Amino acid sequence: MSQYTRENPSPRYRLLGELYRQVHQQGIEHGASGAQVFAGGSLRDHLAVVRQLAHRTGAASVLDYGAGKGLLYGERDLKLPDGTVTPSVREYWGVQEIRLYDPGVPEHATRPEGQFDGVVSTDVLEHIPEEDIDWVLAECFGFARRFLYMNIASYPAKKILPNGWNAHVTIESPEWWRERVEWAAAKWPGKAYVFEVTEKRSGLAGAIVRGVTGSKLKLTRIEQWDRPAAA
Repeated sequence: MSQYTRENPSPRYRLLGELYRQVHQQGIEHGASGAQVFAGGSLRDHLAVVRQLAHRTGAASVLDYGAGKGLLYGERDLKLPDGTVTPSVREYWGVQEIRLYDPGVPEHATRPEGQFDGVVSTDVLEHIPEEDIDWVLAECFGFARRFLYMNIASYPAKKILPNGWNAHVTIESPEWWRERVEWAAAKWPGKAYVFEVTEKRSGLAGAIVRGVTGSKLKLTRIEQWDRPAAA
């Protein structure tokens, strides 16, 4: 386990916090503006699995951890990836409350208190330094009473931060992530979790995967459903 904690995060974590606050205001050079960057639109592709988790576990409240600007939550008559339309994210998930948390966005920067039935975190963990992953995972599991969903991009980002770093500072294999997740979940009393790790294949391997699946992306799921109560 890492020496770092929420109360004492790593120097890289502290620096990244400053960089993301800057990016949310000023945008990315040669990229999205401050109003558009990390808007939270990537959540759209994950709405269905979160809905499944929420319904399966009887969730009434959800925390989006690392929500960015969370603009998708404000949309009405939302078009889903399958072409159907839903009145809103909240109504699609069938929950009563959705809370947004993102330390880089002033209106969502207050760290939540208490617990929520579910925790959702899309495209967040790869932005966290490796040395802080353990405590961030422990914090997310600690917020979740019933379910947790996270997706992780295991490849370099297109976005470059103001100091020259690639935005994806932690790129690890699904096996590495499985070890970290299982450690964090060992004594968690909740009902279900799903982590989706996406790798991007290049060269011949990428060509083969694309020929078979139509995409160079390989998805690995780390999941447990209907978990027994923790000892």
